[in-house]
Amino acid sequence: MSNQYVLTLDEGTTSARAILFNKKGQIVASSQKEFRQIYPRPGWIEHDPAEIWDSQIESARQVMEEASKYSASMACIGITNQRETTVVWDRSTGEPIYNAIVWQDRRTSEYCDELNSGKWAEIIKFRTGLVIDSYFSVTKLRWILNNVEGAMKRARAGELAFGTIDSWLVWKLTNGKKHITDVSNASRTMMFNIRTLEWDNELLELFGIPKEVLPEVKSSSEIYGYTAKELFDVAIPISGIAGDQQAATFGQMCFEKGTVKNTYGTGCFMLCNTGKEIVSSNNNMLTTIGWQINGETTYAIEGSIFTGGSVVQWLRDELGIIKSSSEVEELAGRVPDNGGVYLVPAHTGLGAPHWDQYARGTIIGLTRGSNAANIARAALEGIAFQTYDVLQAMQEDLGSPIKELRVDGGAAVNNLLMQFQADILGIPVYRSAISETTALGAAYLAGLAVGFWKDLDEIKEQKAYDRCFSRELDIPSIERLLKGWTKALSRAKNWIEPENE
Repeated sequence: MSNQYVLTLDEGTTSARAILFNKKGQIVASSQKEFRQIYPRPGWIEHDPAEIWDSQIESARQVMEEASKYSASMACIGITNQRETTVVWDRSTGEPIYNAIVWQDRRTSEYCDELNSGKWAEIIKFRTGLVIDSYFSVTKLRWILNNVEGAMKRARAGELAFGTIDSWLVWKLTNGKKHITDVSNASRTMMFNIRTLEWDNELLELFGIPKEVLPEVKSSSEIYGYTAKELFDVAIPISGIAGDQQAATFGQMCFEKGTVKNTYGTGCFMLCNTGKEIVSSNNNMLTTIGWQINGETTYAIEGSIFTGGSVVQWLRDELGIIKSSSEVEELAGRVPDNGGVYLVPAHTGLGAPHWDQYARGTIIGLTRGSNAANIARAALEGIAFQTYDVLQAMQEDLGSPIKELRVDGGAAVNNLLMQFQADILGIPVYRSAISETTALGAAYLAGLAVGFWKDLDEIKEQKAYDRCFSRELDIPSIERLLKGWTKALSRAKNWIEPENE
């Protein structure tokens, strides 16, 4: 298969990428297309599903054209995606009935508060592994069905299809022949029972979701179908699907129980492989499905941080103190420390372990001498502090210390951030040799299904890390910084009144 590649479609929150991998797990070609972020109201975030598809197919065709220079063919396609983002479309026309509601969207916060005040919190947590929060797909789906005229009636008649972005892409790739998702994405909807591995009928009734709209749930590594020939002039097997964070965990080779990774993307997401065991968290971590291969389900616990690398985009786009995201490290490095400035990046609320839907971003500790470099450094440190909070909570759930952290994602290339992360965690931080571990994980899952890679042992032979960061900062300084973070965090919490959201 030396003249074959695996194509990964990596559909993220701000852009769609297509990446070609060879048998060594190396990137042969890549293409990336950004798409619009739509903000109809404060706290609401949407995407145009047609733009997502156009961006994704354009980037895919570009890398396919690159592959043709090598007379190479595609062994298979793997898909990884922003997870909870919700799309509903017409089964006959393939047209969305509303924009995609993005995972960061907070419009259903008050409804979630109502659910949390009743008996359902513990039931939902036990069955789905999730806390009740507008982050997850089901309340977004419910909102669309209840707010788009005639949608609920059409859904019950079987005329509409719901999907997370993986489902939307597969539908488009197969020209409407396949309406599916995989277990990792299903486990993020808050209506999938991770114990029975089925849609939960009682939860569907609670949320008022007709079963007719739901996709068929598949494993993470199998041949689901083939691309429509008119797309690429050839039918390519689609054989791997995983939500972005599960895919990154797989790409980081966290195959053994107890291994942990953190992805620094738009948000930050820490996952720990718990093997066949379903670990219920007492510290507001999520229990989720990692992946399913050959009928064997691997579980994980996860801490989700809503605002990670996107705070750097905010510094660029809204504050204008940098012209490109890559400039933030140089700017932050102009000062030896944060100068007493803390930035809590709770722009869309706080995720794990706090789960505060009404928290908002805060910059505190400003003095007359504070400058852009202090704010840039505080923004990077805010990402690392949130990761510290998640890791501490995760260790308590595991009942054992986490000995190392594997890291990836766009912001992980920032050496200042990674060094600070190692400083406050006090454990080695191993940065992946390839920043695109999310796409790589989806490629591995797809390739395993078609024999491109024989087994996990063959995958483990590939290079995993490019650098290890170890603690350099003294303990008193770390303790002082963490104390300041705790104070800043308390100021950001519960900032918005529900009726004003």
